[in-house]
Amino acid sequence: MLVKGLTAVSCLGLAAMVLVTCGDVLLRALHIPTKGAYDLIKLCGAVTVSCAVPLTTAMKGHVAIEYFFHKLSPRGRVVVDSLMRSIIVIGFALASWSSFAYGLSFLRNSEVTSTVEIPVFWVPMLMSFAFVVTSLVVLFHIFYPGRELVQS
Repeated sequence: MLVKGLTAVSCLGLAAMVLVTCGDVLLRALHIPTKGAYDLIKLCGAVTVSCAVPLTTAMKGHVAIEYFFHKLSPRGRVVVDSLMRSIIVIGFALASWSSFAYGLSFLRNSEVTSTVEIPVFWVPMLMSFAFVVTSLVVLFHIFYPGRELVQS
């Protein structure tokens, strides 16, 4: 449920980037530049990428180097897979904590975008939430190795 919700947010971010870019290009052809297009694209890009990570992780869509992995014994594969997934959980947990702290600093300092002055604290906080969900997805894969979390 959370994974699909974040995927919907990611899709909305991508659609917003397309609309803003197309609108900016068309309006520039009429010599009417769109104020804040760069800021909006930056915000939407961060939202799109971070909210797509949980689904990509749930579908095991990340790049893997399987050549060496298949050279291991079945027991070795389990050990290496469990170790890598544990490192990934820790990495995303740290990224989540860091993103949340970054968002709090933006909130305390009332940071806004440079041209249209949109508050930006919510972007790292949303990223933090997406990273927590990604950690939970990886934990699911550790505890239920044969089960699919999201059907493709």
